[in-house]
Amino acid sequence: MSDLQGSSINERARTAAHTLRGQLVILGTFVIIIWLVEFADWLIFDGALDAFGIKPRTISGLRGILFMPFLHRGFGHLLANTIPIIVLGWLVMLRRKADIFVVAAVTMLVGGLGVWLFGAANSVHVGASGLVFGFFGFLLAQAYFERSLAAIALAIVVFLLYGGIIWGVLPGQVGVSWLGHLFGFIGGILAAYLLSRRRSATY
Repeated sequence: MSDLQGSSINERARTAAHTLRGQLVILGTFVIIIWLVEFADWLIFDGALDAFGIKPRTISGLRGILFMPFLHRGFGHLLANTIPIIVLGWLVMLRRKADIFVVAAVTMLVGGLGVWLFGAANSVHVGASGLVFGFFGFLLAQAYFERSLAAIALAIVVFLLYGGIIWGVLPGQVGVSWLGHLFGFIGGILAAYLLSRRRSATY
């Protein structure tokens, strides 16, 4: 192996390591925050922070669009969301790290507004599952809008890993915000469309 080839391999390795560190910082920061919030809610506020979730068709409930992903109804709920957030969030960043910020923002806005408009009166919606479904929807829809081999292969992997969650967009399970799942999924599809349009306009 020539010195030039060795240098090229080392440079690619450093770039890959730098990218991985950035991805870990983004996901790790979010996961640490949601766990700290839940510990604070349990130890200090006795569950009162959940009141900052989305309350459909109320002015105060609009703040829940921002706070909903950071609030959970106990550690079981939080753990159920943490693992898919890490896995799907990393897959969202696998091709372009900045995608996760666009997907999360669009998902939170579309998912939150959907819940706020159509959720049951006098209910409170919390949890990051809307983001899970947003990431899931984005990764599937990206394959359709881009139609590249990489996007299609990634969509197949995602469907094999998490295809079963698609049933979560349907009503049926008591205490589960299926509307958050449905509109989060729609938000992820919209994010895929917007990003594909932006990229095609730059070429």
